[in-house]
Amino acid sequence: MSKHHRNRSWAPAPEPLNSDIAVVDDHTHLASVVPFAESMAKEARDRGQAEVPVLSVDRMLEDAATVGVRKIIDVGCELPHLQTAVDLALAHPGQVWTALAIHPNEAVLHGHHGAAGPDGLPVRYQSWHDVDMEQAVAEVRRLALAYPEQVVAIGETGMDLFRTGEDAKELQRQAFREHIALAKELDLPMQIHDRDAHREVMETLIRDGAPRKTVFHSYSGDAQMAEVAKERGWYLSFSGTVSYKGNEGIRESLAIVGLDHAMVETDAPYLTPMPYRGRTNAPYMIPYTLRAMADTLDMPIDAVAAATRETTREVYGF
Repeated sequence: MSKHHRNRSWAPAPEPLNSDIAVVDDHTHLASVVPFAESMAKEARDRGQAEVPVLSVDRMLEDAATVGVRKIIDVGCELPHLQTAVDLALAHPGQVWTALAIHPNEAVLHGHHGAAGPDGLPVRYQSWHDVDMEQAVAEVRRLALAYPEQVVAIGETGMDLFRTGEDAKELQRQAFREHIALAKELDLPMQIHDRDAHREVMETLIRDGAPRKTVFHSYSGDAQMAEVAKERGWYLSFSGTVSYKGNEGIRESLAIVGLDHAMVETDAPYLTPMPYRGRTNAPYMIPYTLRAMADTLDMPIDAVAAATRETTREVYGF
């Protein structure tokens, strides 16, 4: 289907999970879903398509709970969004927690040290990038200490060699190392962003020593990498990409680490699972990804859902 004709509406709600299972979305960006949906709504209007509603954060949380996704970890990974993520958790106790970090692509922009990557996009600085990286990480630390009930992880941090170029690679690695040290200092789990940087991320983790609980968010590695993760006790979090054609390595990795080291996430508003790839993602879509995981493991979806819930509880303690 062409871009002009592609469906921009919200995907239909999946069949609800067993009411006794309270699933957790391990990694989402609810504050980013709203502007993403606004963009989809505008595109639909411009092309004469059916109206696409823009849902509030509260409505998205309600929709998620209706299908059995009753808890989420909302991720703040840009300096101006750190407090926003904390405030969301404060507003929804028992339903929303947060992970905080400076995203690897953001890290190199602080202090104006960015370098264009293979994606070819220009480097663009915002006002908050005038703040140096040391101060930005200090703000992550301050909030994590100030809100220990809400902040349950350091993340997403790591390396991204698709968006950031070779000239800033070592600066990005240094920012990753600072987050590793912070997660260990605070004894918090760490959520890793790894895009086209498998070797660099694993080298850094092994050299510095990984935090006690290390999670690869939206895991994108292969079976060989999963074997290393299993050996070292790292956790893998699976997004809608586990349902995409051609991602056999991701599905093999799920089978390798097993459900006691696997979680489920949306990474909303991106990575919507099949058959709705390209539409706006949100936590209510989790059952579609769980179905893909269940099919991979040849297990009932409720068993997979319950297992991811228990693994998430083990990692984050709620």
